[in-house]
Amino acid sequence: MAEKPIICDKKPLALEVEAGTHFWCSCGRSSSAPFCDGSHKGTGLQPVKYTTTEKTKLWWCQCKHTKNPPLCDGTHKSLD
Repeated sequence: MAEKPIICDKKPLALEVEAGTHFWCSCGRSSSAPFCDGSHKGTGLQPVKYTTTEKTKLWWCQCKHTKNPPLCDGTHKSLD
């Protein structure tokens, strides 16, 4: 069974990324958030692959409870 993710923040992180593939940290343990650095090993959680074809600003989920990973869907507003 997977461990619960760690909430990094209860608001999204607006960040512009280059075109290409990015791996979002779903565990909340990465020191290079919002991107995976491999800290999930042993947690049962896996990074989420996200690909964009152009440079774009995205709102990355930091609460790790979004229903639309890796992007914020407002779920953080309902967390304690």
